[in-house]
Amino acid sequence: MTAEPLALDDRLIQSLQRASTATVTTVLLKKGLRNVWLRGAQPLALGQPRLVGRAFTLRFVPAREDLATPASWASPISTRAAIEAMPRGCIAVVGALGVTDAGIFGDILCARMKKRGVAALVTDGVVRDVAGVLGTGLPVWCQGTAAAPSVAGLTFVGWQEPIGCGGVAVFPNDVVVIDQDGAVLIPAALAAEVADASVEQERLEEWIMGQVAEGAALPGLYPPNDENKARYEAWALKETPGRPKFP
Repeated sequence: MTAEPLALDDRLIQSLQRASTATVTTVLLKKGLRNVWLRGAQPLALGQPRLVGRAFTLRFVPAREDLATPASWASPISTRAAIEAMPRGCIAVVGALGVTDAGIFGDILCARMKKRGVAALVTDGVVRDVAGVLGTGLPVWCQGTAAAPSVAGLTFVGWQEPIGCGGVAVFPNDVVVIDQDGAVLIPAALAAEVADASVEQERLEEWIMGQVAEGAALPGLYPPNDENKARYEAWALKETPGRPKFP
């Protein structure tokens, strides 16, 4: 059964766009979540923006010769049909089993995703027609490129169901943050809490960077001891009156 796509609150998007994936992974680590980094999902091009969106999942399984054929592209269960179900602003997260010799999407499919307002494509697999994919303007995070089509190594089986991508369990409507470091997953139920903590962590690190620039030593500063926490609080209250106190 496929899950209905959900919209993501604009406040959450704005908050998480202020936080790097490095910060988000640190916040999640403090909450006990270690396996949230999508291995192999690296930016296809330099300069891609930091993006935040709900995961729209697609799932491949290993190729089976009677199913993984060019004829399957016209099936009701196909990547083409899945793209037509993608809502504006989602991030397409594709579980491709880490296969690197069969491109899951090419320029035409990426062009259609861009036209539909999909924010980005994230996969532990690869894409094909790389010049054309880059030309569509769709931001892509993947393991690289391969000329062969998906059916050379994979069978597409569905969308908006739990998948594995880069060794991470991804459920439909989880939140994904992507930047030049890669892709990190935030469980949907924790999104608001993680967003607030990530903004505060970024603010703290801004202050720490200022201290380092002035010559401060790291012990007792990063992470801050009680004395430096107090100094940070005084600074932060001036910068952002009414903000929650740093834990």
